[in-house]
Amino acid sequence: MNSPSTQFVTSRRMGVYEPIHQISMWDESFRSSGNFNASASMILDEDIKLDNQSEDTSHGILGPSSKCNQEATKPTDKVQRRLAQNREAARKSRMRKKAYVQQLETSRLKLVQLEQELDRARPQQGVYIGGGLDSNPLGFSGTINSGSAGVTTFEMEYRHWVEEQNRQICELRTALHAHISDVELQFLVDSGMNHYFELFSMKSTAAKADVFYVVSGVWKTSAERFFSWIGGFRPSEILKVLQPHLDPLTDQQALDVHNLRQSCQQAEDALSQGMDKLQHTLAETLAAGQLDEGSYVPQMANAMERLEALVSFVTQADHIRRETLQQMSHILTTRQAARGLLALGEYFRSLRDLSSLWATRPHEPA
Repeated sequence: MNSPSTQFVTSRRMGVYEPIHQISMWDESFRSSGNFNASASMILDEDIKLDNQSEDTSHGILGPSSKCNQEATKPTDKVQRRLAQNREAARKSRMRKKAYVQQLETSRLKLVQLEQELDRARPQQGVYIGGGLDSNPLGFSGTINSGSAGVTTFEMEYRHWVEEQNRQICELRTALHAHISDVELQFLVDSGMNHYFELFSMKSTAAKADVFYVVSGVWKTSAERFFSWIGGFRPSEILKVLQPHLDPLTDQQALDVHNLRQSCQQAEDALSQGMDKLQHTLAETLAAGQLDEGSYVPQMANAMERLEALVSFVTQADHIRRETLQQMSHILTTRQAARGLLALGEYFRSLRDLSSLWATRPHEPA
């Protein structure tokens, strides 16, 4: 197998060098023996659509194991019952999410009404702070800020996402201990993969509302932020954490995982370099002019334009994370993929638990 190689091209856009996302896609073809044959590169496009349903439908995230015979793929009563149970769980999940959104909209309308009442009452009381609410540096105005609404929606959706992930962790653990069939286990693996893809889509929407919020990772716990890379996990490090839980791997599988880690590392380095360049350029732009008693200056407009590139960095980083999960699913067997998803979920839950323990630790009196 050829070792993965990643090519990166840079171009000058508004004075900022950005990676042109030529992180080539891994080859998803398999040899007749079923081994993964990776061309070893990924392609990241700034206009990538994270939820390419047609591709997922035509190729599938994880096809049934080639080792299963035709009898194993026939639907059984047990499989049908499990599918019905999962459909019911998904329906209830959608209902809870709808209730969250309705609650958010009600709160938003109340906040708008309150701010409008305060805005009308302010002149009567003779209270003026910096020219009124419009000049508030936090972005609040007489009407609710669209970025704040987008962030609030994401936070509610993310809380629901974590609850669903915890449920899936318990279901995967039970299924592995029960030694269910690969057909049933495949359904749980597909659901787990799609759950992460849903998070990437949620983050893409939130980044358009407030990209600083997503990149900083303030929606995560403190321990998760410690390991965060552009608003999420670093794929190459996750592969290192998960590999012990996947053993035993065949020689070919071990080689494929090693090559995948190398490709991830190259892609991560390219994005990190682009982020460093963007930060440097923004700092130069903001320091180029002199503020004239707080008036709006041209360099601020230039900085705003350059910040649009930051949204694309979030999209690209999540694309690498998505591709890493998909390629691992091609390398592993169904049961290995299930163990990997279980280990990944347990790892993130452990980080959240560590944050809680650290925050509530006893303090020695001063």
